[in-house]
Amino acid sequence: MTTAPAIILVEPQMPENIGAASRAMTNFGLTDLRIVKPQTKFPHPKAVAMASGAVQVLDAARVFDSVEEAVADLGLLFATTARERGQAKPVDGPAEAVSLMRAAGAGGTKSGVLFGRERTGLENDEVSRADRVLTFPVSPKFRSLNLSQAVLLVGYEWFKAEDGSLPFDMPSHSPLAEKQHLNAFFAHIEEALARAGFFNPEDRKPIMVRNLRNIFHRLGLSEADLRTLHGVIAALEEGPRGPSRRDRRKLKASEEDGQKPVEDEQG
Repeated sequence: MTTAPAIILVEPQMPENIGAASRAMTNFGLTDLRIVKPQTKFPHPKAVAMASGAVQVLDAARVFDSVEEAVADLGLLFATTARERGQAKPVDGPAEAVSLMRAAGAGGTKSGVLFGRERTGLENDEVSRADRVLTFPVSPKFRSLNLSQAVLLVGYEWFKAEDGSLPFDMPSHSPLAEKQHLNAFFAHIEEALARAGFFNPEDRKPIMVRNLRNIFHRLGLSEADLRTLHGVIAALEEGPRGPSRRDRRKLKASEEDGQKPVEDEQG
């Protein structure tokens, strides 16, 4: 497995953002959190609370006095920024950056991503230490990303490149309907619609039948679905029913309790 990149937070101001970044990292299998000169005491209870159980990354986080120290062992470094800095550096989106980091890791090179302060981002001197710039495709009307959201985007792309499968799929409790059963259903619904006068005018019936069948074919009906639909059509054919057995029991109990009309005692 390729070594995941280090996440370096430069002078984060809010412990909540450190905790949220830790949680985002844990979601996507990132474990190397490095913090440069946090502006509040670290570790902080608010960071732990915001991590919401994802405290392993927080517990293993390392604190550094400078960016230079924090990135000393990295061979490929990206600096995140929302604006052009006038520095002649290649610019990548998160997917492209992850691809480069994976290729570097396959050759034994450690990589990392620098994230700046919540209000001002990275300073130009800090960006100059990076090999490449990482930016995100966002609305030009509002380019600023929350610190932990930016970490999450990088983590998402990293994990998706490694294992893009979803954790679950729609459960299948019944196999797809066999054609013979599907044809029986078509016969049932078409007969019911014919009795109800749906195919009017009659010369349009072949086209209407084809359209109707195509609708159900697109649904990928299961055997269980067909049983339900047969029941629905049968209920519509039978029409309104009388009181249910439960309602009849309630009515009988009410009469036995003496809830009868009061006779007129006048006269």
